Order: sequence, then C-alpha cells, then structure tokens
Amino acid sequence: MRRQDFHYDLPTELIAQEPAAERSASRLLDLSGEAPVDRAFRELPDLLRAGDCLVFNDTRVVPARLLGQKASGGRVEVLVERIRDDGRVRALVRASRTPGEGALLELEGGVTARVEGREAGHFLLAFDDPRPPLAILEAHGRVPLPPYIEREPGEPDRERYQTAFARRPGAVAAPTAGLHFDEPLLAALEAAGVTTATVTLHVGAGTFEPVRVDDLAEHRMHSEFAEIDRNTAERLNRVRAAGGRVVAVGTTSLRVLESAGEGGRLHPFCGETDLFITPGYHFRATDALVTNFHLPESSLLMLVCAMGGYQRVMAAYHHAVAECYRFFSYGDAMYLEPTADVAPPTLQGET
Repeated sequence: MRRQDFHYDLPTELIAQEPAAERSASRLLDLSGEAPVDRAFRELPDLLRAGDCLVFNDTRVVPARLLGQKASGGRVEVLVERIRDDGRVRALVRASRTPGEGALLELEGGVTARVEGREAGHFLLAFDDPRPPLAILEAHGRVPLPPYIEREPGEPDRERYQTAFARRPGAVAAPTAGLHFDEPLLAALEAAGVTTATVTLHVGAGTFEPVRVDDLAEHRMHSEFAEIDRNTAERLNRVRAAGGRVVAVGTTSLRVLESAGEGGRLHPFCGETDLFITPGYHFRATDALVTNFHLPESSLLMLVCAMGGYQRVMAAYHHAVAECYRFFSYGDAMYLEPTADVAPPTLQGET
C-alpha cells in the first residue's frame, strides 16, 4: 500500500480556525449508505438505534505548551508529552539550537526546567518547582492547539478544545469527534435509547506526524497510553450480544476498542498501543464510527478508509471539499458504517 493513495487536495480556507458557534451546530456527512448525505450534526440520533452505545474518549487536554528561553537567551518552546511517575516529564523542545544535557530552560511563570537527557525521542525535563508538573502546566501552560490552527490560543479554547466527557488529564490534542456533543444532543440521544460509555487514550503529538514512508508496511505508529476497564468491556459485550452496535466517537476511541478486542469480545486493556489500521483490517470490536475529517496521507485517514471502504471514503472527502465542509480539529464530522470495499484500486492484483 502506498501513502499517495490517500492524497486529496484541500484548499487552506477549509481548515477550520475557530470552533462552531455551538458544539452541535457542525455539519455531519452521513456515509451509512452508498452515497454521501449532507446533514446537521444534531441529526445524529436519526442514524442510530435504541440499544446502540456511543463510546467516548475521556482524556483531558493538558495546557502542555510552555514558552520561554534558554539561559543563553535563545527562544524555546516546550510541549510536554507525558508526565512520568518520578515527577519528570517527557517533552518536545523547539529551539534554534538543540539544548544539551544540563541546559536550563527559563519558562513562563518563572518556572525553570533542566534537561536531564533523552527518552523515546523526547527530552527528559525536571522542573525546579515544588508543585506537581500537572499543577505547573495548569497554572502557566497554554492550550496546545494543532499546528494547522494559525493563531495563538485564547481563553475560550480552554473550554472548547475539551469534550463534554474530558475527565482524565494526559492528552496534548483533543479527541476531536467528541467536541460536537453538548448537553441537548446527549439528552436527545438518551431519549432515543442510545447509551454512552468511556475509554481512555491520551492523545500525543504524534497524531499530527505525517506518514513519511511510501510503503505503509514500513510505517511505525507512535505509541499512546490506552485503557478500557473490565466493567466497560463487559457492558459493551452485552450491548453487542443484545443486537446493539458499539459506535466509536473518534479514531482514538476506536483504537482503544480494537486494541482490546480479541476472539469476538472486548477484554480489559491498560497499556501502550501502537495499532496502525489500514484498508484490509478486520474490525473486531467496532460497528460504526463518528469522526472528523483528517489530513491528506495521514494514518487517521487510512483508518477511516479501512472502516468505510477506500473508494467510498475518498469520494466522500472530495464531496466534502466541493461542498465546503470545515476540516480538521474544529471542523465538521462524518458518520460511517463498515463496507466490504476496503482496498484502493491501485492495490488490485498486488501481493
């Protein structure tokens, strides 16, 4: 499989720079049938059935971006990816010159961080502050908006770049399909007999990393922490046994479900997942998907094509561009169900 099979042309003006005025006021491209249907996101209850269960990612975005300077005076930007049990953090550091071990970074709020080495391709930092790292970030950090949002975060982003289910701090990017749900929509879903459940995947900055190899078999997916507890796994097994569907809200929720699925059932899972889903993948635990529109040639678009069928999904993306849908994190959404069409036409006859 080739990366370029998943390319499409996207005008930059369709990349949403701000959220919709109301969460559920976004548009929804319905791909439950052969042809795409333009809907409002508030119509989602019409596409679901009593007994279905929507599975949300309950991760909470940490204000993980800190600006500052090195002791030498050069500007520096820190994006904390993970807080370790020993109080140190793994972070991405952008600077004109790469800081070496022992370097001091003078950050916002009078916080100083010392470089203590490298770990898993990241810098290992220790804050010179008695507060826990999460408290430091909550007090002085900035919302880590995605790189394609070309503005500085404002105070409204602290609320709008979180889902209604955000509970567990640990993400540097929002599970954006969940951003469309508000209390009136959740009440309408409940009235329609649709239940909800939560899993956890702490989204890392790797979600924005492009696929750099042409042959997808050579791509190595970034690793993220994921968890589904025993009670949730058993409840979702009961949903499916009763004829209901497990509907993932976002690709992150889907990756948790598929990491925990085996033998036709969901099992408790807690650990790292680097699951890379491409067309031809056999879904074990997910019956439908609500998702935003994703970057060209991205691993997330490949996952969506695996669920909805390559030709059908790529045609739907071209439709969305023609109809001026809003793309990416603060953009519109798509609802899709599985199809037997899984492979790009260029793959026919390949081994």
